[in-house]
Amino acid sequence: MELQTGIDLVEIGRIQKSLQNSRFLQRVFSREERALFVQRGGNPQTIAANFAAKEAFAKAIGTGVRGFALDEVALLRDQLGKPYFQLSGRALALVEAHQWTLAVSVTHTRAYASAVVVCYGGKNR
Repeated sequence: MELQTGIDLVEIGRIQKSLQNSRFLQRVFSREERALFVQRGGNPQTIAANFAAKEAFAKAIGTGVRGFALDEVALLRDQLGKPYFQLSGRALALVEAHQWTLAVSVTHTRAYASAVVVCYGGKNR
């Protein structure tokens, strides 16, 4: 069984600055994520945590941000607030091809957001 991890730490201020560009949300986040952000009042901590999760995902699968678009890796929350990935496009195809299972955890303070992704199972590359 494979076991790989990825971690990322993002400054909330950097994300707030990126939000000044109207294309940032459209280019980086899925429609479902953008709906979550609206539901949560545009909270920059939530947006930064989602961004960190995308970066941690890219590290856990071992490719970096190559071979898929960031908006294909959506971080959503279940009814209890537990984060989970909803993948599409090439990101989904990559995970399915390797038969991986993903686990994700996010956290934030006023200044930073962080995410850890564990990628396990699957077949050897």
